[in-house]
Amino acid sequence: MTLAAPQNPTQNPTLALAQALLACPSLTPADGGSLELIRARLAPLGFAFEAMDRGETRNLWARRGTTRPLFCFAGHVDVVPPGPLEQWTSPPFQPQLRQGHLYGRGAADMKSSIAAMIVAVERFLAAQPGHPGSIAFLLTSDEEGDALDGTLAVVETLQARGESLDYCIIGEPTSVATLGDMVKHGRRGSLSGKLKVKGIQCHIAYPEKGRNPIHELAPALAELAATVWDEGNASFPPTTWQVSNLHAGTGANNVIPAYVELFFNFRFSTASTPESLQRRLTAILDKYGLEYEIDWTLGARPFLTKPGRLAEAVRAAIQEETGLVTEFSTTGGTSDGRFLAAICPELVEVGPVNATSHKIDECIAVDALPRLTGIYQRILEKILHV
Repeated sequence: MTLAAPQNPTQNPTLALAQALLACPSLTPADGGSLELIRARLAPLGFAFEAMDRGETRNLWARRGTTRPLFCFAGHVDVVPPGPLEQWTSPPFQPQLRQGHLYGRGAADMKSSIAAMIVAVERFLAAQPGHPGSIAFLLTSDEEGDALDGTLAVVETLQARGESLDYCIIGEPTSVATLGDMVKHGRRGSLSGKLKVKGIQCHIAYPEKGRNPIHELAPALAELAATVWDEGNASFPPTTWQVSNLHAGTGANNVIPAYVELFFNFRFSTASTPESLQRRLTAILDKYGLEYEIDWTLGARPFLTKPGRLAEAVRAAIQEETGLVTEFSTTGGTSDGRFLAAICPELVEVGPVNATSHKIDECIAVDALPRLTGIYQRILEKILHV
């Protein structure tokens, strides 16, 4: 295997910092030493630090300045498990350069973004040390996990103190084919349910002595799958309903089971509410006379940043740095934006290409690193200009 020669950190400081972060084995909810590395990088810039750890999760709130507006870079240092190590071309926590790409777990999602944010702030402060407003970093080691003790914990602490953000950039990998072609200005909500439909267990040769819950569920399931929940709107695609798991049976082939369990999920737009979706689903179940119980989990409410100063700054910064006219989108899964939206009216996710996130041999193009840094720096310049 031929490796690319190491690059001079002064020529590509974002690459050097990304490599250092990728070497931290930060499997969620561990930070693997990455937050201390970040703290050491930000301290000389005048940031004040506050640890907001909860449980096993490490959280960092760093702020420079006390005046408004408050511009925040947010993200996560934790990564998903690498999977089978033997399938990686190089060890996931030993970053390597090959054929113009930087490889390692977290290269796309989202340690490279954090490195670009830090270098962008360094350059911005060197050019505008007396800028108006304040800059903050909100970083967590619990985004890829349950996300209960990470960004949510920091947001709750800030809310309790009456603190809010004016602008926020999250470094999630939002690009599709090339850096900057898509950003996220909102996300759909997520509503999950565990449905248990009850029947009466009996010998399969004597079905009249029991009640088959699978048979009873089938017509309701067909209607649920065919239901149009809403048409979406100008910012969101239509709400979707999908089954993720279906379980029934005792393991024997001559027993009608006592119950069937179905796990499902709504990804919903602002055209619906959790309450309206719950009512419509249970109405369909009741229509077929099912005996059932449901355990609901609201994972996220949808959020949307309307056109404003930050969105325009993002659009202009990407066009100036890459020549692209970016697409604003709300597609994809959930992010910590669902928590930050509670304290920040203008929030946009801007990051690298998402193609290899969570995959074997996760990577990012080396030439994307300085361009991503440039995008973040230009956004800062447009929001906190003198």
